[in-house]
Amino acid sequence: MKNKKRDNSHSFTAGVYRIFLVMLRRHHLFHLLYAFSCCLILLFVAFSLFFSPPPVANHHHSMENEESIGHDFWSSRLSKFYYGCSNASGSFQTADVKTNHNRYLLIATSGGLNQQRTGITDAVVAAYILNATLVVPKLDEKSFWKDTSNFSEIFDVDWFISFLSKDVKIIKQLPMKLGKVVTPYYMRVPRKCTPKCYENRVLPIFNKKHAIQLGKFDYRLSNRLDMDLQKLRCRVNYHALKFTDSILEMGKKLVERMRMKCNHFIALHLRFEADMLAFSGCYYGGGEKEKIELGAIRKRWLSLHQKNPEKVQRQGRCPLTPEEVGLMLRALGFGSDIHIYVASGEVYGGEETLIPLKALFPNFHSKETLASKEELAPFSLFSSRMAALDFIVCDESDVFVTNNNGNMARMLAGRRRYFGHKPTIKPNAKKLYRLFLNRHNMTWEEFASKVRTHQIGFMGGPNEVKPGRGEFHENPSSCICEDSEAKAGEYPTPHSYMHEGQGENNKKNVASYVSDELLTVDDHDQDWSDMDYVNGIGAQRKEGLYKNTLIGTDQPELEVLFAD
Repeated sequence: MKNKKRDNSHSFTAGVYRIFLVMLRRHHLFHLLYAFSCCLILLFVAFSLFFSPPPVANHHHSMENEESIGHDFWSSRLSKFYYGCSNASGSFQTADVKTNHNRYLLIATSGGLNQQRTGITDAVVAAYILNATLVVPKLDEKSFWKDTSNFSEIFDVDWFISFLSKDVKIIKQLPMKLGKVVTPYYMRVPRKCTPKCYENRVLPIFNKKHAIQLGKFDYRLSNRLDMDLQKLRCRVNYHALKFTDSILEMGKKLVERMRMKCNHFIALHLRFEADMLAFSGCYYGGGEKEKIELGAIRKRWLSLHQKNPEKVQRQGRCPLTPEEVGLMLRALGFGSDIHIYVASGEVYGGEETLIPLKALFPNFHSKETLASKEELAPFSLFSSRMAALDFIVCDESDVFVTNNNGNMARMLAGRRRYFGHKPTIKPNAKKLYRLFLNRHNMTWEEFASKVRTHQIGFMGGPNEVKPGRGEFHENPSSCICEDSEAKAGEYPTPHSYMHEGQGENNKKNVASYVSDELLTVDDHDQDWSDMDYVNGIGAQRKEGLYKNTLIGTDQPELEVLFAD
């Protein structure tokens, strides 16, 4: 009996011991499984971090890998289907048939280089409307720019006369009459004067006077003209107006030196001079000092009324600051290793104002950094010649960016559309205003996404602006043709003016229709046409013009900025 009880006791003890061993093993197994699971999770996280795509502003690819940021930055996907077309139609009368040899038209341009360029272009068309011989235009020597250069010191005058010989007769100076130079009758025409306006106001004077000079000739011709007159405008602006050889050669050197530094580069036309800010009526957070300084400059324009800075900013009529331009470009995906050529006069606030832009894009160049003082000596004392050098580099750049909607920005935008829709970034200032104002309340990814959304339709692609909208010099829709068969992949696309005659049956003029891809963008109509290039904001901003945050060139530091 005792042996039986002892056996039962041993059996119970052995059972408990086995259960204990099993539980002990399970306990160890649990720890092993736990440790193994943690290792797997850590490996997964490390793998994800290593192979995840770079953030929006990861900008450390080498120049050789520049293409990795995406070809859309450097070209427009649809641009190959559009090209400049400015040949006259069969019904366009030539100069030898149309010109009245007793009528001479003179014009006095106004403003800086690009404002004068609009006047020269429109003067040729005005002479055609009036059946008159055009005397080579006189450039503005007395305005704020005080540039004594004459036409032949900026443009190739012989090329100008010969290229347009079939359209308008042009001479270098008024002829002598009875041993004396004919004295022209001086008058002005209103802005946006239509062909009928010229016929009613100027033609009657020609019945009494053989020579008429039209003063302050800027934007004195209607934006909307018939197709042949618009195409004449394009022939003048994009083909007849060629810079002198000395300017072209120096401009070419600057472009070549940029190309030696990088495969692609951005050209930024930065209008942030004191006169531009004063003219705009904007406030940039510089306190009483800024208000006094810009207010004194603003008095130069007697016709300007007092503006509400906040309202001006809401309307998108304030130039972006250098920092804002840099943030916009980084948000669009341009890395810190991108080289930027900056065309600018003396920036208000000096070098301190440029610090944030240079922090975002350290590869910062200008004509002064690319060329020696000796090389620039023939141009440096003449604002229009210096502006011409910047014009050439901006025109030849892979991407052109502007912080404003002034004359140079418009001229280049139109020219780049005509010659292949080269990417041209114009800030959608009306939408970006609120975004910049609230940028500290969002992450960098959120900000960048919103910038990209707002900039749709503002990147220089085909059909971004409805034909007829905006200034013709910015949107020369009458001179942009589409090859419909090439677009369908059935016909090679002619790209240049020299080959316009090919494929006539396949061409559609963009101005004659609105395609399915058209974006109607009212925000393009921001007018600063009275301001021009000088060589030489609405809502309160918490940081102010002189307290810009130093931004690093990497994504994490951009994120920190937006978290402040």
